Amino acid sequence: MRKLVTAIVFPIVLPLSFMLCSPFAIVASIITGSGTPSHRIARFWASIVLAATGIRVKKKIMQQVPTDRPVIFACNHASLLDIPILYNALPVEFRFIVKKELFKVPLLGFAMKTAGYIPINRARGRAALSSMKEAANKIRQGASIVIFPEGTRSPDGRLQDFKEGAFMLAVRSGCPVVPVAIRGSSKILKKGSIVAHPGQVEVIIGNPLEVTGTTSADRKRITRLVREQIEQMLWQN
Repeated sequence: MRKLVTAIVFPIVLPLSFMLCSPFAIVASIITGSGTPSHRIARFWASIVLAATGIRVKKKIMQQVPTDRPVIFACNHASLLDIPILYNALPVEFRFIVKKELFKVPLLGFAMKTAGYIPINRARGRAALSSMKEAANKIRQGASIVIFPEGTRSPDGRLQDFKEGAFMLAVRSGCPVVPVAIRGSSKILKKGSIVAHPGQVEVIIGNPLEVTGTTSADRKRITRLVREQIEQMLWQN
């Protein structure tokens, strides 16, 4: 019965809760000039979505996340529900790095802009470089961020190859990279599906990787180390 209720309720609750919460987040950000109210409202939105889906989030922290400086959370991505799951699980305030095109979507784009989300131009050339510099500056100013180095959701839950460009932000900002593994989200909501299933998801927050003093030549090594740690956390008992 619970599976049937989730299958019916989730496709309604996800967009409806977003449409109801977004105006409050936008207004709060405009009034305060800060993304903090938006983050709190987003956490409230996430709790609604997770409750409607019947998801229980279990957290495991391998090492304490630094709170005295911004960090870059690098996470595997297998489900649309990863976003509300991360709002529930991560212990500090953060923003998402999102592709620039999403800022053109009505309401969604304005909500992300007022919340302090950081746009990235995924094209090549000067536009992409300028976009990367701007994002690195915002991170250095104090905004911890979440990146999905795979670039897109995994179709089957298995870890895909990581894009090295995602870690240029770490090199340019000098902020530590914190690997994060989400286990089980693809079983609850697969890519391309709107049929969700109740269940438990585990979020493992790994050991921060310091990148101070690194250069663009270190991207491959950083990419490899982060991916290896996430893969290990996904398969550990």
